[in-house]
Amino acid sequence: MTWSRADPMDLDEDDVRIRPNPKGSRPRTKRRPDFSKAPLGMVLEVHLARYRILTDEGKEITATLAKELRKDGCVICDRVRLDGDVTGASGALARIVGIEPRRNALSRSAEDGDSLEQTIVANADQLVIVMAAANPEPRSRLVDRYLVAAFHSGLKPILIMTKCDLADPRDFIDSFQGFDLEIIQTSENAPNLESLKQMLTGHTTVFVGHSGVGKTTIINQIAPDFIRATGIVNKVTGKGRHTSSSAHAIRAQGGWLVDTPGIRSFGLSNIDADGLLKGFSDLSDASSDCPRGCTHLADSPDCALDQKMLAGEISPLRLDSLRRLLESLSSVD
Repeated sequence: MTWSRADPMDLDEDDVRIRPNPKGSRPRTKRRPDFSKAPLGMVLEVHLARYRILTDEGKEITATLAKELRKDGCVICDRVRLDGDVTGASGALARIVGIEPRRNALSRSAEDGDSLEQTIVANADQLVIVMAAANPEPRSRLVDRYLVAAFHSGLKPILIMTKCDLADPRDFIDSFQGFDLEIIQTSENAPNLESLKQMLTGHTTVFVGHSGVGKTTIINQIAPDFIRATGIVNKVTGKGRHTSSSAHAIRAQGGWLVDTPGIRSFGLSNIDADGLLKGFSDLSDASSDCPRGCTHLADSPDCALDQKMLAGEISPLRLDSLRRLLESLSSVD
């Protein structure tokens, strides 16, 4: 039998061969699983796309992040919803399928003006800034930047001056008189940490400071059940190696401590004068009479803060402290 091409006009729907749907070609449903009742936990540590989590049932598990959450990611102290194996058995792997709304977040950028921010921790209450009186020398501008981040995120700042047996930190401490700032002085022979322990009770507290200031040493004293190696600091240069390579949440004093890697700079991005004013409630109320777009700096025309300071309604020290931090927003550390 000789095959010949059919005239297209002679074909109808019965002559069309329908190819079966290949596997996976079915349209995707818009319905997604409901994880609103999934088990909850808190992120303790992040390492190479693996998350160590403490579940509300008290089990430590390892989890990965669901694909749809990878763009935003999650950080230390995030509250997360979990799916999969949450038994905590050896080799078990769960999946993070939801991130609960954050109360706040502490973030930094690599450099000023860099729009890309790195979120360090979520849902914290306090920020402990550790600074050495000597070896290495204290840096007031770096403390200023930590304070900007703390006030903007709604964290209570606490300054710990270490190595006070090597140098008198009085002048350095006096430069922070106008701030709502708890200050604790310590030394190797006089740790003086009892008041700090009381401040930490029931709170989630982030510890920050650059390498060599004694941050890890303090955490080891406060949380003796979790000991991290301390680094060696050169007594001449004040420089030393990093002792913490990743952020880590530690249970201590009825709350949580977050030990962060030592950093030498703290870039500030996406924070403006209005955001900073949130940490100065008295000045924020007083600034309501400022003209629109007021920078609140000393050379800002018609700034109501100047008028109210002259009238004795606000503290000159407080205003000077605010302006010092505002200037740090536009300066390079």
